Amino acid sequence: MTKYWIAVASKNHVLYGASQGIVMAGHGKRAGIARMHKGDGFIYYSPKVTVEGKEPLRAFTAIGEIADDTIEQVEMTPDFKPFRRRGLYRKTGEVSVRPLVKDLTFIRNKQSWGYVFRFGLIEIPEQDFRRIGHAFDTLPQ
Repeated sequence: MTKYWIAVASKNHVLYGASQGIVMAGHGKRAGIARMHKGDGFIYYSPKVTVEGKEPLRAFTAIGEIADDTIEQVEMTPDFKPFRRRGLYRKTGEVSVRPLVKDLTFIRNKQSWGYVFRFGLIEIPEQDFRRIGHAFDTLPQ
């Protein structure tokens, strides 16, 4: 059964992942991506432009599908050995979350809509995935 996910990461990390065809969640921890399976849909939400910076973004920045069921651990630095898996990125860009909040069912508290993203990886209903996906479809190529 296909599942749909939103992972939270800064835009610069999302674009790096897209350029490499990889998906990571939860700062490279294994538990989150172990919940994902081949064919599952994923969307990235980026609260900020860069992880180090303070410039807010608050946008969905990528959409795609999990490519396979293989999880790998890689050494990016001696102190950072994240787990990741292959992802087929359909599109990257910036889809503002604000106009969609009222229609997204996984966001129950519309006043404090950002709260739900603090979990880092969220399973969402297919209808919400499709709604956000439609917004990506309206972005220029």
